[in-house]
Amino acid sequence: MLALAGCITPVDYGKIRHADYVADPRCSAQPGAIVDGEALPLFFVTSRLPDCRTADIRLLAYRGDRLRYGRAAAPRPTEIAGKTKLRAPIAFQDEGDWWKSLQAETDRRQGRVLLYVHGYRETFETTTKDAAQIARMTGFDGPVVEYSWPSQGEVLGYAVDETNMYHDVNNFRDFLRGLADKPWVKEIVVVSHSLGARLVIPAIASADRLSRRADRTGNIATIILASPDIDRETFERDIGGELLAADRVALGRRITVYASLKDKALAISRAVHGYPRLGSPYCFDPFAAADLKAKGLPERCYPAAVPGLTVVDTTEVSQGSTGHSNFLRSAVACRDFIDAIAGKESRPERVATHLAHVFRLVPDPADPKPDHDLACSRTPGDEDE
Repeated sequence: MLALAGCITPVDYGKIRHADYVADPRCSAQPGAIVDGEALPLFFVTSRLPDCRTADIRLLAYRGDRLRYGRAAAPRPTEIAGKTKLRAPIAFQDEGDWWKSLQAETDRRQGRVLLYVHGYRETFETTTKDAAQIARMTGFDGPVVEYSWPSQGEVLGYAVDETNMYHDVNNFRDFLRGLADKPWVKEIVVVSHSLGARLVIPAIASADRLSRRADRTGNIATIILASPDIDRETFERDIGGELLAADRVALGRRITVYASLKDKALAISRAVHGYPRLGSPYCFDPFAAADLKAKGLPERCYPAAVPGLTVVDTTEVSQGSTGHSNFLRSAVACRDFIDAIAGKESRPERVATHLAHVFRLVPDPADPKPDHDLACSRTPGDEDE
């Protein structure tokens, strides 16, 4: 991974009018159109610009003119111009019909919905691949919804991704509020990765403040921030009075943060932003690091304890070339993630630290060389990230 501050890939409008991408009627789903939910089991909401000029609709890295709703399946290798590329089968759906389909699937299960929000350097295909993996790996007992904002899918696209993420705050906030207000949604499990945390946190705070639910049961209960690329000190300052306010914690809200000192992407983000990220236990304060060392403790720093907050340090079980996706790459981290989705708060591989809210994940001595692909329900040969 290259230094993002030193060389940034520029983005431009492109050589095609954006209106031409969406001129085909398939980009504007009609009410009542039939969508095969068995073939397209994943739900998606996207602010990406679609390209409906060819037989296979694609979702691009540009900002769209509005939110679009649809169904998708895990991407599959497709031969295009002599090259094999991932393509996710999709079908757009009228917004009203989409909500009805989501309700039917939610009612058929346990009233639970899992919402996945991706981070930096993602395409619609890679996001859909991860959403499908999460569904397989966790066996989640309800519909899985992916929210896809216009990340560039490029290593050097970080600045553009950050800009597009902030541009999308209102879109995601309104969508999440709409989902949280549905009386048939009993529980929302929110999973964000990397930069996605900066969409998720303010949107949940907004949903809490503006909820129209008469019972105010706090149906956004389980929040998982995987490798969150958000300022750790800002999170620490604001979280207790917002997402983990006492009344919300009393109703069962929990936040689990997965962090790793081996996360190269967050190390670069720290260099770019000047301050440590929530997903990395780097000690920004050298005096704090020295104090920990003097006590014989690892030089790792975490957000302060708040009721309802758990930090899981995956440093010792990190996998992949960047260590930025351990919850989808490391067998031990994947098993812990599966339990966190199910509401379980302990595993044998979770080891207590000197901080009551922080746990280390350690290798399982009974399985020193685990099959990471099998444990994480990955397709062997998938590229590590």
